[in-house]
Amino acid sequence: MVSSGTTYDGSGLLGREAEIAQLQELLRSAQAGRSAVLVVRGGAGVGKSAVLDQVVDGAKGLRVLRALGIESEMELAFAALHQLCAPLLSRLPELPAPQRAALETVFGTSTGTPPDRFMVGLAVLSLISLAADEQPMCCVVDDAQWLDRASAQVLGFVARRLLAEPIAFVFGTRQPGDELLGLPQLELSGLRDSDARALLDATTRARLDHRIRDQLVAEARGNPLALVELPRGLTTTQLAGGLGLLTSGSVPGRIEESFRRRVEELAPGARMLLLIAAADPVGDPALTWRAAERLGVEVGAVLDGGTDGLLSIDERIRFRHPLVRSAVYGSASPADRRTVHLALAEVTDPRRDPDRRAWHLAAAAAGPDEAVAAELERSAERAQARGGLAATAAFLQRAVALTTDVERRADRAVAAARASLHAADLDAARRFAEIAAEDAQDEFQGAQALLVRSQIAFAGGLNNEALPLLLEAARRLEPFDMAFARETYLVAWGSAALIAADRDSLEKISRAVVALPPVIGDPRPLDLVLDGCARLVTAGRVVAIPLLQEAAKTIAELPARDVLTWGWQASGVSAAIWDDEFMRSMYTREVQLVRAAGALTELPIHLISLGVAVIWTGDFAAADAIVGEGDLAAAATGTSLAPNAKLMLSALRGKEAEAIPLITTTIEQAGAARQLMGVTCANWAAAVLYNGLARYEQALQAAEVCTRIGELWVSVWVLPELVEAAARIGSGDVARFALARLADATEPCGTDWALGMLARSRALLADDESAAKLYDESVERLGRTRLRPELARAYLLYGEWSRRTGRREDARDRLRTAYEMFVSIGMEGFAERARRELLAMGETVRGPAAPSVAVELTPQEQQVALMVRAGLSNPEVGARLFLSPRTVEWHLRKVFVKLSISSRRQLRDALREADWAPDDSAAVTR
Repeated sequence: MVSSGTTYDGSGLLGREAEIAQLQELLRSAQAGRSAVLVVRGGAGVGKSAVLDQVVDGAKGLRVLRALGIESEMELAFAALHQLCAPLLSRLPELPAPQRAALETVFGTSTGTPPDRFMVGLAVLSLISLAADEQPMCCVVDDAQWLDRASAQVLGFVARRLLAEPIAFVFGTRQPGDELLGLPQLELSGLRDSDARALLDATTRARLDHRIRDQLVAEARGNPLALVELPRGLTTTQLAGGLGLLTSGSVPGRIEESFRRRVEELAPGARMLLLIAAADPVGDPALTWRAAERLGVEVGAVLDGGTDGLLSIDERIRFRHPLVRSAVYGSASPADRRTVHLALAEVTDPRRDPDRRAWHLAAAAAGPDEAVAAELERSAERAQARGGLAATAAFLQRAVALTTDVERRADRAVAAARASLHAADLDAARRFAEIAAEDAQDEFQGAQALLVRSQIAFAGGLNNEALPLLLEAARRLEPFDMAFARETYLVAWGSAALIAADRDSLEKISRAVVALPPVIGDPRPLDLVLDGCARLVTAGRVVAIPLLQEAAKTIAELPARDVLTWGWQASGVSAAIWDDEFMRSMYTREVQLVRAAGALTELPIHLISLGVAVIWTGDFAAADAIVGEGDLAAAATGTSLAPNAKLMLSALRGKEAEAIPLITTTIEQAGAARQLMGVTCANWAAAVLYNGLARYEQALQAAEVCTRIGELWVSVWVLPELVEAAARIGSGDVARFALARLADATEPCGTDWALGMLARSRALLADDESAAKLYDESVERLGRTRLRPELARAYLLYGEWSRRTGRREDARDRLRTAYEMFVSIGMEGFAERARRELLAMGETVRGPAAPSVAVELTPQEQQVALMVRAGLSNPEVGARLFLSPRTVEWHLRKVFVKLSISSRRQLRDALREADWAPDDSAAVTR
């Protein structure tokens, strides 16, 4: 190694015995086959890197992977992740195809659709787990505060999901970012005074008066680097007299100032070499030498003269401390920095590293430069192709700053605003949207700027601004791109109907859609959905339902791109036409497509929809698995959605102690977020719950809340609950009004679900002769569907009516059928209601069977067991649950012990009540 000075290697370890012991325990966990994660945090110079080096030195028998955050690389997507994973890339072919493709794309070894960052995280988890199966592993990431955002998100994701892998994962950081919050932490504070004095005595060349020494110790606040470096910038006289203590500022600032003084004392050639190294984040000696030669720096002479220990060179160039880099770069003049960046750009291979070259060119630009802006735009395209959202935004933001042509600047500002939005930087997105609006040179550019403003407003939370902006953007796009305008109208309509339940906005949007000119040529699926949805509001269901039934035929085969871009807006079609078979098959297919695309961010909303469809069938075990997977996906991706499926499940189960807190919390949170769809679902769940508990006054109150909200689906599904509750408490007018609305919604559909529910509700208000026929029709129609809970409720109402009208034998048979169905499904509230009716008749009622042994499993274990029972492999289960295959195996071993079985085949008998096959549309719709 060529080194121009020495460092005090023990400075970061003195007095760190307890911390070192904790880290050694972490290594022992990995050596014993258990995962361990730790974030070592502390201020600059406190000794984090020395402690992490000690971890590496003590990692006997472990394979060590290292990565280093570099401040100047923060805009280069996945830079740190590539550092960490580079030694493992030969094992990419062993990963499942979607995961392999995700890593190949982000590392630039192949092209493809930009991967979802959570798919990248899952791929890295699988990759390091695979490598750790051969040899336990220690992953060390230092200076994590300077990780590029894409790498930080992935590494935080991975660290949270390590459980049963022989992996120690250690981060060093000044202050944990959001990506590392919640992980176990070890704070490195300053040294004890006695250790600080010993370190100071060992590193100062002058004998210090004890009062001056104590003052230096106090000023350094126990910071080892400060104790070593601050005295080096002072003369012997200053040290002896304490004159060097007169400067003020924070400890890191004073350390950096000490480094700056040392840099200024170097020869010009040495200062220039340090500046080249500071401006190049790669640390590649060959690249640095080439740039130095271009600038006339004699590298050999510089190294012979020394750099005062600030720089060391072996296979990479390293600074004494990151503060040295910032001191060197910060003390250089703007002209010198531009000169160095230009030299680095000129010696960077444009084919192998075009993005770094573009970034250097941008830093070298003294003012606007169209050629450099175009290079940055191309770099943004490459970053976007790799899924580097923050990097894409950074390249485009800089491109805007370097653009002189106003029209081109407006286009780039729109792109920068949109990229910043996708990177979740809403403040930057708003700034660039304003630039786009100010620079817009024509109506189309103005419409584009307005559209991105509306998208930013929507992402910032539903508010009074978002929906009007979406509507206005769609209107202004009409003259230029009608297809895009119609897509924007659908997004606006879906946002108003499915989330906000904003009736006023829904009517404005629907009237605007109806006023559009007819579609030229064959309408797209989107056009059919949009026209049908708009006419639900403007013309009523008699007109809209045939259009939506026609739309259903086309969206059944919707391609993946459409599912991902606007498919969620089409989710209301099956509900509007009351087609349960179509609902299950469509939602199952959508989940399959979203999985195949690796769009894990989009997965939760589709899993919620599938969960609701499966709950309608009464297969609560399957629904539990789907809802649980949706919760995991939402937690992993940071997606916040109302728990609509969980609400429905808890209400039908009839466990008040579990259901009421969830209902109450959802109403409060969804209301505060203006997500009135969540409020509607929660009140619908309350109505179902209270009808099951025979508390009809409360059921009626909750149902009436739903009918007063401007929402088009759940407010209709709740009408049977309102009819039942009102009929039971003698509120005939309320019941008849609700029944009329239900007839308007169901009669045009003509499905067994729609007409079965209508017949059941009509029977509650009919005379005895008509009621019997209507109940028979309801049982017959619902019996042709897979909607077991609704069929059981039809038998219950039929049985209750039969008992009250003296048809004792019929009542007993129907009530017992209802009771047995409720028990088998798990609808405890309704089962108790049927049991009380049977007891009132003098019947003996056998209590529910003892709970299945499966209830002993944790939710995670039950999910694993159900998926393995359905035939999924450990890697497939891991991909669903965001776990490594090894952790899946760990859960499975615990399942085997609890169920007293020894093989995967035995799960079918052990979990006999579960009737579910993941993503198998034949199983779901049979």
